[in-house]
Amino acid sequence: MDSVTNNPVYTKRQNKPLPVDCPNPDVRFPRAGTLQVLLAVVLIFILSGTGSADRLSSNVPENQIFSIDTAVDATGMFEDTSDMSWLIVSRNSTTDGRLLYKQSRGDMVFSDRLLSDGGKISDNENYAFTSENQGRTKYNIENEKVLTYASTEGAHLVGEEQYQLSIAGNWNSRSDEIMCVFSTDTLMIQPAFCNIVTAKSALINVNSAKISARGQMRGVGTATIPAGLNYRIGVTPDSSSGSGFAEGTFRTLFAGSIMEARDIDDYNSTNPNWNNTAAENSWKDASEVTGGVKEFQKRFVYKSGFRF
Repeated sequence: MDSVTNNPVYTKRQNKPLPVDCPNPDVRFPRAGTLQVLLAVVLIFILSGTGSADRLSSNVPENQIFSIDTAVDATGMFEDTSDMSWLIVSRNSTTDGRLLYKQSRGDMVFSDRLLSDGGKISDNENYAFTSENQGRTKYNIENEKVLTYASTEGAHLVGEEQYQLSIAGNWNSRSDEIMCVFSTDTLMIQPAFCNIVTAKSALINVNSAKISARGQMRGVGTATIPAGLNYRIGVTPDSSSGSGFAEGTFRTLFAGSIMEARDIDDYNSTNPNWNNTAAENSWKDASEVTGGVKEFQKRFVYKSGFRF
């Protein structure tokens, strides 16, 4: 029977002040931005493997499904915070970080923050979660929002949204493995895969904008279902502002770190390499635009599994 550390943890608070430096200062973005910027970027990463790749943990017998809808149309101070973390491990596994023979682990983190010290805001959000096994076109976590903001009396809007998907698994039959340990030491045991991907966006000192964003994560399913993370964000002018531009600073960061070993075909070979790292890749895409923005579009698509 599969096990989890606890039920998914989700918190949502409104109308309590947050620090103005809400966006994560540790993330470094390229310096960019001029007035009247037209930027449309589509970024698609698809990682596949016919050998070792993500093998998702399956759902536990008792499952949870819930959704949260938010609709706000107001003038004044505004704060909205959403957080969720979810850890699930495969059957007969534990949650202490050790992964034994044929065991896997999925860790999903979602957060969304909005804060303004005044101004007019219209916000519609739909959040949905299910812990059941998902197919190739379904997701465990989905969040979608459409936000319009206009400053009054020098007010600003700040915010940050992040999705992180971490999937790891082991194919080693020894009993002392630790998840996600990769080393050149010949005595160190490696898991079969350890993949971490992140999608993040930030809004800084926004005076006027219409923002739409959607994120999806899949980390639970049968062995043939791939892990997945999709994210898109679009920034356009608020039609009621009359300026024809969104005004503020808008950032995105997409990043991934992938480590894969060989599959079971090498288990009985003379020189097995199923416990050694066979493939590594990493990437990071960072964008920032500041000033009068006509359009800013970013999209990230990630899949990893035996079959798509």
